[in-house]
Amino acid sequence: MTYKKKRLITIIIAAGVFGALSITGIVLASTGVMGRLVRGPHGEITDTLPPPPPPRTVTIAAVGDIMMGTDYPNNRVPPQDGALLFADAAPILRAADIAFGNLEGPITSSRACAKDISRKHTFAFRSPPRLAKNLVTAGFDVMSLANNHSRDFGYAGMADCKRILDSLGITYSSKDGEVAEMEVDGLKVGLIALATGSGPRSILNIDMVEKEVKELAPLYDVLVVSFHGGTEGTKALHTYDKFENLFGEPRGNVVQFSHRMIDAGADVIIGHGPHVPRGIEIYKDRLIAYSLGNYCTYRCMQLVAELGYAPLLVVEVDSIGRFLRGQIHSFTQTPPGGPRADSLEKAFNLMKSLSIADFGLRAPLFSESLNFYPPADSGLTEAEIQAIRDSLDALAMLEPDSTEPDVSEEVDSFLTGLSTEDSLEVDSSTTEVPTVPVEESAEDSTETPAETPDTSVETVPEESEKVPESEPVEEEHVPAEQPEPDSS
Repeated sequence: MTYKKKRLITIIIAAGVFGALSITGIVLASTGVMGRLVRGPHGEITDTLPPPPPPRTVTIAAVGDIMMGTDYPNNRVPPQDGALLFADAAPILRAADIAFGNLEGPITSSRACAKDISRKHTFAFRSPPRLAKNLVTAGFDVMSLANNHSRDFGYAGMADCKRILDSLGITYSSKDGEVAEMEVDGLKVGLIALATGSGPRSILNIDMVEKEVKELAPLYDVLVVSFHGGTEGTKALHTYDKFENLFGEPRGNVVQFSHRMIDAGADVIIGHGPHVPRGIEIYKDRLIAYSLGNYCTYRCMQLVAELGYAPLLVVEVDSIGRFLRGQIHSFTQTPPGGPRADSLEKAFNLMKSLSIADFGLRAPLFSESLNFYPPADSGLTEAEIQAIRDSLDALAMLEPDSTEPDVSEEVDSFLTGLSTEDSLEVDSSTTEVPTVPVEESAEDSTETPAETPDTSVETVPEESEKVPESEPVEEEHVPAEQPEPDSS
């Protein structure tokens, strides 16, 4: 046989072997790229490729309002400077990739208060800088500075607060326009914070915020939007797709706002402001938590009933922001304040019921305790949803067709309850009993009013710290014509 014939036969055989391997689905490749081919125990040929890496996810822990204590207008700072405030929550916060809270008032040593607290229902908070370390110890990574108390001490107080957070490595976002940026396993996470009032970072200016979200969404794998909005109090538990007001002050349509933010490219929406928990909705595979209530408000807020429920939300999303699973860890606050783990899981059960009642099949699928999941296979019937609605309607909550609650009766009950010895617990370290407001205000309707002012602290801004007329400080607003609540 000639050399050419032998070579031709070799080529034909090689081609046949390659074809046979191709038919069985085996692709030959270099060892460095695809691994090596081996024969299995039954003669099969397998590839020893390493398993693919697990999908990347981001876990976010979030809480509502944080006010660790105030030294204005007098001293209401917790013992040991609040070292134990977050003791029960810290392990959960630290375990998350990102831990978030709403800082309800500045951390500052500024002496120039931007509010006239001699006005009825006008309150100002100031946490001394030495309390800031508690946020780090607890495990917080990012704070919202967009709320009605962020500028209680003007622009100087806000700037001081930002410098303190910067020094501690805690990022933040405010109505000034910052984007809090974080990275988790190579994924870029951005967060913006908004409140009510004027300016581009207001939930009342949906078009402007929508434009910003559309610009930011392509820059981040996961984009979080935090808002401070909605009406207040224990009659504000339900969430409706309607515009909310409190004593004539616009508080936004939080459902419309949240949906439009997700349509524009946001992935997670975290709400706070009503001082009570609200339900959770899954909209287009994205999570919306409409309010996380009061979380740590030491001697600054009323803590009766649901005002003392303090949920800690943990949410896991995938690499493009889709909701995967979540948890609601239940805490409660009792006077003087500070979250403590609640074995009765009141916050979880309340948010579960509210979610189903308000959002039906768009509510997450809840387990019996702690966990919740996407709603696709919830299996809830309309009858079951209606039964939950009926049970909630048995409580003293908003009627379905109401856009603004009548809080006068609720105020009366607060006053009556808080005037009794067994309804008001007082910090054992002091003999001073917190006073109770005689009527609710638009912004601070559930807050404990300031006690006798410390006259050594200025209550009028210095000239250098006054806010330009073009961008006023957003104070509490109570219309002049507002009638007195009936407290008889």
